[in-house]
Amino acid sequence: MIKFIFKAILRDKNRSLLPVIVVAIGVFLTIALSGYISGMLGDIVEQTARFQTGHVKVISKAYAENIDQLPNDLALLGIAKLHEELNADYPDYTWVNRIKFGGIIDVPGENDVSKGQGPAMGIAIEIFSKNSGEVKRLNLVNSLLSGKIPVKSGEVLLGYEFADKLHVKVGDELTFMGNTMNGSIAFAVFTVSGTIRFGNTAMDKGTILIDFTDAQQILDMEDGTGEILGFYKDEIFLQDHALKTAKSFNAKYANTTDEFAPIMKTLGEQNSMGRYLNIIDSITNMFVFIFIIIMSIVLWNTGLIGGLRRYQEFGIRLALGEEKGHIYKTMIYEAVLIGVIGSVIGTILGIIVTILMQTYGINISGMLKNATMMVPTVLKSKFTPQLLYIGFIPGVAAMVIGNMLAGIGIYKRETATLFKELEV
Repeated sequence: MIKFIFKAILRDKNRSLLPVIVVAIGVFLTIALSGYISGMLGDIVEQTARFQTGHVKVISKAYAENIDQLPNDLALLGIAKLHEELNADYPDYTWVNRIKFGGIIDVPGENDVSKGQGPAMGIAIEIFSKNSGEVKRLNLVNSLLSGKIPVKSGEVLLGYEFADKLHVKVGDELTFMGNTMNGSIAFAVFTVSGTIRFGNTAMDKGTILIDFTDAQQILDMEDGTGEILGFYKDEIFLQDHALKTAKSFNAKYANTTDEFAPIMKTLGEQNSMGRYLNIIDSITNMFVFIFIIIMSIVLWNTGLIGGLRRYQEFGIRLALGEEKGHIYKTMIYEAVLIGVIGSVIGTILGIIVTILMQTYGINISGMLKNATMMVPTVLKSKFTPQLLYIGFIPGVAAMVIGNMLAGIGIYKRETATLFKELEV
């Protein structure tokens, strides 16, 4: 019977084409919008990962215990060898070095009088490295308000409010004073290459950004780093994958008593992000559930209307002696097949669009004239395994329910009145 009904669906396009198209469109919208909602809510997670935590982070065990103090005296050493290990064992990640440090910025004025001073929070990233992707990852180009990205040693970017406070402009010199990794005093002279809007008030008022190699030299951290951040190569955080990576890495150093041995933490294990990830999952599921209910109502009506329009056909079949139960069953089987066909088509199209949006996104930088590093300029979707099946809920279930309700009318038909109805 299924084979017979399937052939009828293919041959009678006037009866099946429109329902299949409506189901496919409904399922496509369910998949595409669900993927977009997941991507949109995940943007905050991605921004936190890019700027603070990475998808995974490698630090020393001692550093991890005092991470809020950013203790560079407890930093990782021998990072060249560690990078070789990470790249060999986990090639699906991009591994980058970062150092966070503090100090005082002094701007020399005329007659050896300081023009301005202030405490600074320093961030050292691999600006000069072409393979690190840090400039793009932190959206530095779009966040520049004046000047340019550093291109040589000794150049520094300042938060734009910090630059105003110190009364410095592009090309001016400033002096950094702080502590090295070994506790001695560090001095360095920098040239302001540009000012930048971080999109965070505290950072705009007191942050400087320099190249990682400059920080190594100033802080006596040759072959050392505060943190090694790992980013999944498509820049999309996958919690299960990150947990598996961290578990595998930490197992290698589980039996060592060296407090400077490396340890890997996932994004969810830092900055209370684990709780936030759980909230995001709940909100995403809620949005998806609401949208599925809406699409189910639409497709339920499609099935109901389709069934009602075929009452004359059912009357003819009853007049020819076909049993009511048989007609009802074939109607439900037909609804299932139409729902499955439409759902498969809609799911395939929805997943293609979601993956394209995840890979390339939609660049809205032209709409964000004052774009910042904390605001994503590319809208992206996120593919999740549930997208493979959630479209079948409205696509099949709602279609079948609509036809079941419409089919109740079959049992209300009186055989004695059929020929009168057919004459009309």
